Amino acid sequence: MTTVLFACVHNAGRSQMAAALFTLDADPAKVRAVSAGTRPDPHVHPEVLEAMRELGVDLSAARPQLLTDDLANQAQVLITMGCGADCPYAPGALRDDWPLEDPKGRPVERVREIRDEIRARVRALIEEHGWGREA
Repeated sequence: MTTVLFACVHNAGRSQMAAALFTLDADPAKVRAVSAGTRPDPHVHPEVLEAMRELGVDLSAARPQLLTDDLANQAQVLITMGCGADCPYAPGALRDDWPLEDPKGRPVERVREIRDEIRARVRALIEEHGWGREA
């Protein structure tokens, strides 16, 4: 089983959206997504909840979690999003950085744009590695 770790600062926006969107499109028999943050907030941002709800994804029960070395070491793929110098190191993991704007406090129209950019990147990642659900 391959683990893809999506990491950002607060684990309350970008990485939560990425993991949820990844889970929608990826084959759970091949790969799983987790998300974490270097300084997690207590809850997912309300504007992110709203934008994801529009796609039928309910993140209201999601809880931001701390990105630990142990969690990073479990990942075969590490996607970082704006954590800068705080981004983790995962030995042996494929790594990419997605320079995405933090949706915190943004109008929902802008959060939708960020969400849609994340969705496109997630779909490309799944396609590139053959992790899609079988038709």
